[in-house]
Amino acid sequence: MKYPIIAYGDPVLRRKATSIEPDEYPNIQQIIDDMYETMYGARGVGLAAPQVGLSMRLFVIDASVFADEEPDLEGFKKTFINADILEETGEEWAFNEGCLSIPDIREDVYRKPVIRLSYYDENWKHHEATFKGLAARVIQHEYDHIEGKLFTDKLSPLRKRLIEKRLKGISKGEVDVEYKMKFPAIKKGR
Repeated sequence: MKYPIIAYGDPVLRRKATSIEPDEYPNIQQIIDDMYETMYGARGVGLAAPQVGLSMRLFVIDASVFADEEPDLEGFKKTFINADILEETGEEWAFNEGCLSIPDIREDVYRKPVIRLSYYDENWKHHEATFKGLAARVIQHEYDHIEGKLFTDKLSPLRKRLIEKRLKGISKGEVDVEYKMKFPAIKKGR
């Protein structure tokens, strides 16, 4: 099942998501499968639970589209539950980021190139791993979502002002996308 993607302006995108326990979500594999289906349907490389209206610390990524640039990303598909960034290191570098919840806006965002992460996979197996380059970048972007942050928060005040009108338009549904979205500023029952 494809979820509608929650658009910019919805409070769920600004809420710090809660950790989950295995017994709370016996259907977690179905949620994960649906998130992958939603992500692929929208041609994304990552999707966090808050982006589909679920305020839980869960995100999925498939960075294989970047395998041409970084060959070790071939088949790089992972699920992250209750992730915690333990360390970010290196010289920040810019990369042009976009977001399924903020369609048609792309901006250069600076992030550190190496992260150390603690997380559980879809089988509730604990991992502590180091990721670098574009894998780290995608993880950091999705991790921000479970922390209630968006890539636009990392922009300069001037860049934010320049895109403010477009962001308000997105929350009102004034955007053309090929995937189903839920817009917070559109009143129901019309």
